[in-house]
Amino acid sequence: MLARWGWARERVLRGPGSQRVRVRPRRARCSGCGRSHVLLPVGLLVRRADQAVVIGAALEAKARGLGHRQIAVALGRPETTVRGWLRRFASSAGPIRQRFTSLIVAVAGSSSPVLPAPAGSLLGDAVAAVLGAARAVAGRFAGRPAVEVLVNTVSAWSVACAVTDGLLLAPPSAAEMINTSWPLGAVM
Repeated sequence: MLARWGWARERVLRGPGSQRVRVRPRRARCSGCGRSHVLLPVGLLVRRADQAVVIGAALEAKARGLGHRQIAVALGRPETTVRGWLRRFASSAGPIRQRFTSLIVAVAGSSSPVLPAPAGSLLGDAVAAVLGAARAVAGRFAGRPAVEVLVNTVSAWSVACAVTDGLLLAPPSAAEMINTSWPLGAVM
């Protein structure tokens, strides 16, 4: 059980282009273990200074075959930062592809799931699985106007943040600690 425990320090995060976003996340304290936790808003990844939509754009560009230098120029980010994102994602691409493909199947329920076609690389397959899972989540709420509008305004990379608890680019050992008390996290 989490209880309010104040606020974490304010952070300035980089959004698309030159956009800057100020965020001051909530802190919560676990009544069981006594530890405090920073609760990141959906759309932010742990230990990253850029929003998930920016990192996701880099991953999508890499899946299309662009190199880290071209991506860095297009996004206005340092080459080393972009290269780090790509390497971290590539190091976990297999498990990410597997988890998000499982999510597509779980969210589809009784209807037949639409699985992404092979992209030609493991990183491309993982990106396709993340995007496919976001489409499956949006499709799950089709026909429910109030929910559908909300779900369709969330980016695929925000869905990926929610599913992985912000650990999409975390080291593989940390990514295995996904919160299974969240309904969609249980299929991971």
